[in-house]
Amino acid sequence: MVPGSLAGCTGPLSTLTPHGPEATAIATLWWVMLAGSALITALVLLLLALAFRARRPALPPAFWTQGLGLYFSLGVLTLLMGVTILTGDRLSGRYQPAEVTVEAIARQWQWRFRQPGPDGTPVETTGRLHIPAGVPVEVLIRTEDVIHSFWVPQLAGKLDAIPGHENRLRLIAPEAGLYQGRSAEFSGAGYVDMGFEVLAYPPDDPPAPFTDRRTDPVEAPRP
Repeated sequence: MVPGSLAGCTGPLSTLTPHGPEATAIATLWWVMLAGSALITALVLLLLALAFRARRPALPPAFWTQGLGLYFSLGVLTLLMGVTILTGDRLSGRYQPAEVTVEAIARQWQWRFRQPGPDGTPVETTGRLHIPAGVPVEVLIRTEDVIHSFWVPQLAGKLDAIPGHENRLRLIAPEAGLYQGRSAEFSGAGYVDMGFEVLAYPPDDPPAPFTDRRTDPVEAPRP
């Protein structure tokens, strides 16, 4: 039943079809949390089923209250907390310095990007971010009006753009291709137009000049 329910969780905006290491870590954490919650749910259902049985197993009360109710649940929750902390530490980016820094500036209702051009000169584009494939990239995220949220599900987690503050997000596109992104924060009537693209190009063959969205004939990477 669960595999059938998850069959539709694919596509360019799905966190369950990751392409980058950061997105893979987030997807792995999601599966671990799903498994942990399934174990605890199974325990609750088991106890509920036993409560309705006329003849209950001859086990001491401590087995139910301490063994399952306390130690089992505490063990599962401790495991989930440990995996979450390790994943968050890995996503911090401190173990692998960024080789390229780009800027993502949000404004109702579009994204502007500033990135190094083929000759190193900063280039600004609208709706499409250009990054080299296989290279750690740090994205400096900010907004010029209200709160927005930068999110490329197949490459990294989402991070808010907050007025008066600059947030930093680390991502890596493992292969050249076109990745879909969105603002994950509703920001008014024009929110539907706040989608954007991330074009990962071969480091030895950068596009020149950079162009705005949906003008480069690059196929999206296959899952």
